[in-house]
Amino acid sequence: MVNRRRFLQQSLAAGVGLLASETSFASILIPRQKQKLGVALMGLGYYSTDLLAPALQLTSHCELKGIVTGTPSKAEQWKKQYKLADKNIYNYQNFDSIANNPDIDVVYVVLPPSMHAEYSIRAANAGKHVWCEKPMAISVTECQSMIDACNRNKVKLSIGYRMHHEPNTRQIIQFRKDARYGKVIKVEAAAGYLEGRTNHWKQQKKMGGGAMYDMGVYPLNAIRYSTGMEPVSVSARQSTTRPEIYKEVDETMVFDLEFPDGVTAHGETSFGRGMNDLLVTCSKGWYKLSPFQAYSGIRGVTSDGKPLDDTIPNQQAKQMDDDALAIKNKTSVLVPGEEGLKDIRVVEAIYRSVASGKRMSIS
Repeated sequence: MVNRRRFLQQSLAAGVGLLASETSFASILIPRQKQKLGVALMGLGYYSTDLLAPALQLTSHCELKGIVTGTPSKAEQWKKQYKLADKNIYNYQNFDSIANNPDIDVVYVVLPPSMHAEYSIRAANAGKHVWCEKPMAISVTECQSMIDACNRNKVKLSIGYRMHHEPNTRQIIQFRKDARYGKVIKVEAAAGYLEGRTNHWKQQKKMGGGAMYDMGVYPLNAIRYSTGMEPVSVSARQSTTRPEIYKEVDETMVFDLEFPDGVTAHGETSFGRGMNDLLVTCSKGWYKLSPFQAYSGIRGVTSDGKPLDDTIPNQQAKQMDDDALAIKNKTSVLVPGEEGLKDIRVVEAIYRSVASGKRMSIS
């Protein structure tokens, strides 16, 4: 007869063995979540080369695993520098085969704006999550097609408005939410720099060039997140000091927005001069950031002397880690496609105002 002690020992051993076999079996059926999501950068210009790729060396939840480029020499250079596998290097012709590559979870579209919709949709159709640089696209119709494609394929779409992830910007958004300085009355925002290139996609209408698309979405988006409202009308004027260069698109754009409840905003953007300021005037005070959209050194102050000078090591790394965590945790991204679409709806109205010389309603 098996005594009680031996019976317990045998039962415990059998239980451990069963647990081990079940754990092993479960690990086969349930794939372990990746520690880092694989990102493929599409378009290897300045922003990818000098900012995103280095930032991906600092991220905790995603990593550079692939590239998409039409330039073989760039492909070879990046392959060596970042030790990329041959199978993770794509061009624009074979890009759709990325659907069969489990190394790539996210495609980050860093192309001229006129190409955003096509390649974001193709990435979504390949089953990859999409991160798309600003401006989201060149029309509301294109923006909606990107949103629809991502929803249809059950992948996430995030727009590269990195300032939404930046701590001082998050603080002024919180000021508005808790009304610490009272009701917002007026917002003034300006972003611009002297663009020295004369034959770049930024000077070409068909590529989505122009100051308003490229830089103008910074003050426009800042006005929107500072008020927490959508504008109902706009009056806009464009100008240039270099008509021999800016023949097709705007070099400088000035726009005035009207919001519900009498709130107003003034925005400026330019490829002809430097500016980088955000001022929010409220019923009980004010707060400002200057610069408000630089790659580093965002800082400001409030009317009661509170400094706004929080820092993070790298804006792009914070943005991409936040978006990667949203994918891993199945939560909402901070800047979804709908946010990018709302900006482009206003941009379209700005250009209509310029063309007509009149104030335009924004539906």
